[in-house]
Amino acid sequence: MNESHGSLLRSAARELHDAGLCVLPVKVNDGVVSGVRGWTLYKSVRSTPEQHDAWFTGTRHTGIGVVHGKVSGNLETIEFKGHAVRDGLLDEVTDILTGAGFGREWRTILSGWVTESPCGDRCFRVRVVGASVPRSTKLARRLAREVEYTQQEHRRLAKRPRAEIVRVRIETRGEGDFGAVEPSYLGVRTSGRTYRRYAGSPATIPVLAADTMAVIRDVCRMIDSLPKSTKARTAPYLRRPLTEGQAGPTDNFDDRVPWKDIIGVIFEPVLSRGHRTYWREKGRGKGVSAVTEETDKGNRVRVLSTSTPFSPETSYGKFSAYAQVHHGGDHRKALRALVGQGYGSDPAAPYPAAGSAGIVRDETPSAGIATALPNDLPSRSHAAARRTRDRSRMDMTNEAEAMEQLLAAMADGRLPGLYRRSGGLCRVSENGQDGPLIRQLDPDNLRAYFNDHVTTFITTNDPITRTPKRVRTLVTRKTCATVLGREDWPVPPLRGVVTSPVVRPDDSVLAKPGYDPATGLYLHPHVPLRRLGPALTRGSVDRARKVVLDTMLAGFPWVEASDRAQYVGALLAPILRPRLPGPTPLVVITTMGSDSVATLLKDVFKYLYGLSEAVWPKDEAELRKVLTTQLRGTCEPVVCFDGFPQGCVISSPVLSSLLMRETWRDRLLGSNEIVTIPNDRLWIVNGNDLRTSSDNSGQTLRIRIDPARSHPAARGGFEAGDLRPWLTKNASAVVAALVTMVRGWLAAGAPTFQARTGDHSSWGGAVAGLLGHLGITGWPAESGEGAIGPVGETDT
Repeated sequence: MNESHGSLLRSAARELHDAGLCVLPVKVNDGVVSGVRGWTLYKSVRSTPEQHDAWFTGTRHTGIGVVHGKVSGNLETIEFKGHAVRDGLLDEVTDILTGAGFGREWRTILSGWVTESPCGDRCFRVRVVGASVPRSTKLARRLAREVEYTQQEHRRLAKRPRAEIVRVRIETRGEGDFGAVEPSYLGVRTSGRTYRRYAGSPATIPVLAADTMAVIRDVCRMIDSLPKSTKARTAPYLRRPLTEGQAGPTDNFDDRVPWKDIIGVIFEPVLSRGHRTYWREKGRGKGVSAVTEETDKGNRVRVLSTSTPFSPETSYGKFSAYAQVHHGGDHRKALRALVGQGYGSDPAAPYPAAGSAGIVRDETPSAGIATALPNDLPSRSHAAARRTRDRSRMDMTNEAEAMEQLLAAMADGRLPGLYRRSGGLCRVSENGQDGPLIRQLDPDNLRAYFNDHVTTFITTNDPITRTPKRVRTLVTRKTCATVLGREDWPVPPLRGVVTSPVVRPDDSVLAKPGYDPATGLYLHPHVPLRRLGPALTRGSVDRARKVVLDTMLAGFPWVEASDRAQYVGALLAPILRPRLPGPTPLVVITTMGSDSVATLLKDVFKYLYGLSEAVWPKDEAELRKVLTTQLRGTCEPVVCFDGFPQGCVISSPVLSSLLMRETWRDRLLGSNEIVTIPNDRLWIVNGNDLRTSSDNSGQTLRIRIDPARSHPAARGGFEAGDLRPWLTKNASAVVAALVTMVRGWLAAGAPTFQARTGDHSSWGGAVAGLLGHLGITGWPAESGEGAIGPVGETDT
């Protein structure tokens, strides 16, 4: 460089400064970095003419550049690389923008200030108004051609043969970026050639609105030829090997249906160029919203607009796009529609590509599904369509992808009846006696579950035909153990199992069998459920009250009215439990005689809700094990202990702790694992002359039978006759009556009363209000013996 070139740089600096640009020298051998130490200061403060004269006097700097963004009047550069210009991308962008209605604006950029770099790159400058200039962005790229590889890239490929070498085709220089301009030369970019002015000057920089520039950037993004990372369910379907003359429904659909029939309800074509077609949303006079193209991965569409059913910047194959537009993204429904329309000669067994993480599902087609697609084939018969099975098909060849598929199926709800509870996965099954059972799954249980719900296979190469083939297999035990080893799973939480309709915390009634997302409860009815009428009248509540009090409980020899009231309160506890968080008192059903009336009262719970029975253990350690087993291994809402000697005094710190806690925490037998389980049961003890010690003070609900009238031979007045056969026939009606009584209380505003309920004041106050609303007296009794509260060790 000589002094005359320094004079040229100083003249260029004055021209650039007069145009409102921030000017800096370029670092030697680099066109994108300033040669001024600490140059980031100039991202917000313009340099001065005095600094320019100092920098460009002598031969120290060989190039000159400008800072983009706010400091230079919201300057932005769109740079087309030299190979992109030679490939015709500049002409293609021009055609697209002209067809999109932005030809005039684009021409002002082409005729504005344009610089050509020594490598043939074209740099088009523009000033943006109405918004800040975004940061620099790579808009379009492609894979490098082998003849373009540098020595360094050859060495990289030698180490990593599957590495991708990328060439940027179009990029922007935005806020805070720096770029060289003419007349930079010699060492800049190492080529020794000069940056030259291709058109215009700094004084002719065009000014465009921010929304116009956004359209121009979007159009440049549309010609990005690098494969996009696509979501599994939107990825283009890969062709599967089929025998001659066969075609799956999605393959057949791809071959027969043009893009216009798939996305034409949303978009209209703007122009086609090569293997791409550009589309605009209907009703918009200008712009481009989507591009369809044919690639080695199949047909795909990419949408940039955010006002369509498509996710922006995501590739969709024809089938996925059809599902998105015509079936709200429901691939299951879309596949049913294709099968019903007759697409494919072998729709019963879609074949996922080897290594694909996607899930291909077999579905039974539904009749009457409307479709906007052309149909020139006769519909398949329902008998043929029913050969398909509603099971997910997954390729287990790659364990990592197998994990992704299984977790994706969980998240999509494709693996029914799977829940998370107590730090693991579980299912609700039956215990062999028509009762519910929560089964915590180990690897073998989970493997059996997957075998029941998923068709799994591995893909291998047939040594004879040299084509991929599927080999049926089970999910490996190792994969199942890895799934269970996670800390969380995309499945609903299971809070518990209920066996009757219950009241939710918002005072609505859960009455539909199955899982309830609002509460996390699973309703597994113990008796057939009766339909609950939407209209609730005082007459229906009175009839329900008569079924419970004047029929089922008529003739029982209660000691006082409080005993009957407290028993009815206990009967209502399983229905109220989800609404009233916290533990409930211990229910003690006792009599002085040897009669079975107390046992009959206990059995009422078994007929209505289901009952888990256990023998009272001999020591506290054994009691902890029994309680953990009951809470973790059974689902009946009522647990009853019996086996007490006559006159037994129940004194148990472990039981006292249970009755005061909302959750129970204990170590599992035979392991170091600690589990935390909701204490959601009603606990009952049953025996002759049972009493409680001061350890359980304030935690007991005592129900007494009159010993003078308890002998079977002397008992009479039962409205229902022999109660056990009567309950066998009428348990469903009794449960409906109990629910109706609760609904009547809720309709009245759920009044609560103060009651002497010891450690369970919330529960006791609600039950007192409910019984008071129903006109059931005696809760709590004026006598200390019948009330909730401490029960001494004196005789009853």
